[in-house]
Amino acid sequence: MKPAAVVIVGAGVMGASVAYHLTARGWRDVLVLDRSGGPGRGSTGAAAGGFRAQYATAINVRLSLLAREKFVRFKDEIGSDPGYQPAGYLWLATTPAELDILRAALRVQWDAGLYEAVEVNADDIARLSPAVAPGVALGGTFCPSDGYIAPLRILDGYLAAARRHGARLQWGTNVTGFRVDGSGHIVSVETDGGRIETAYVINAAGAWAAGLAQCAGVPVPVTPLRRQVAATVPCTLLPPQTPMTIFAGDGFHFRVRDGRVLLLWPSPGVSGRPFDIRVDPEWLSAVARMAHQRVPALRTVDVDAAASWAGLYEMSPDKHAIIGPAPGCDNLYLINGSSGHGVMHAPALGALLAELITDARFSSLDATALRPSRFAEGAPNPASGLL
Repeated sequence: MKPAAVVIVGAGVMGASVAYHLTARGWRDVLVLDRSGGPGRGSTGAAAGGFRAQYATAINVRLSLLAREKFVRFKDEIGSDPGYQPAGYLWLATTPAELDILRAALRVQWDAGLYEAVEVNADDIARLSPAVAPGVALGGTFCPSDGYIAPLRILDGYLAAARRHGARLQWGTNVTGFRVDGSGHIVSVETDGGRIETAYVINAAGAWAAGLAQCAGVPVPVTPLRRQVAATVPCTLLPPQTPMTIFAGDGFHFRVRDGRVLLLWPSPGVSGRPFDIRVDPEWLSAVARMAHQRVPALRTVDVDAAASWAGLYEMSPDKHAIIGPAPGCDNLYLINGSSGHGVMHAPALGALLAELITDARFSSLDATALRPSRFAEGAPNPASGLL
């Protein structure tokens, strides 16, 4: 098969962002491989489409601020609409301890430049998200510039822009291994369609990143975690501009999308079957009961099991992205482990990795906190209280 200067494995939103940002920096011999038959068949297509900068660590806040800048100018730069709607994220605390967590995160957000995030009281909550049952929350935080994005529009936009700049996309191609020389460098990518000689490989394989890296003998601490989304039948009970409303204690949250209310509640993956993305009927019943208690207007609305779905997060040990050269194989670059923040952070992470490969440094922001070596160094990022 034809050689490539850079081979990107994975054509989800992360691989697409890297491909675009590399080609925008002048790289022309970029090849993107994906084993699926077309775009949006993996985790990107299953994303619920939230965007927020309300995090509890400075690096995640700054990634969101950089990504937001890119979403604002996405149409002019990329040529398509990313669907960014600043409807806001409303975090709710039901106990004083939860409110303390939100207040601590708020201080981090202000220090990192997210000045519009504010603390809210029960009256504010009733105004911002009136469907929430009265008296359920004692306070919370709100950021009006958080909101919603359209994952598949972002993916399609980046893929089209990368192709316009000369990138090649190859669907239905499974990577079976790497050929490594005596110094530990990858010299070619082995696929079920033949060998591709290359100078750089980028692991953008999402929840499948660990298995791909193992082909080069490199451990990547990323594990898949199933997340489920319950969709109601079509209804007009809540306005489309309802903010993403999240209960800080257990992560239950809801939003309106495409004329339905989406109900989300973190649940464990399937033991022994980490890549099983079937929706559990028991979970659907449990999340519906939770919604009826906390959002009384939804008591008259059924959950549509056929319209509900599940997808995979790619979890890192500290729930932060991993970006940079793989330890022990410095021409294998990792852009993995976003832990549920992948679509919203893809513009920032793709740009940062393109900077690192091109210039050997980050220029948009200091992302050394996300270096792959941090786990071996005993320097993971602090655990976040906000998912």
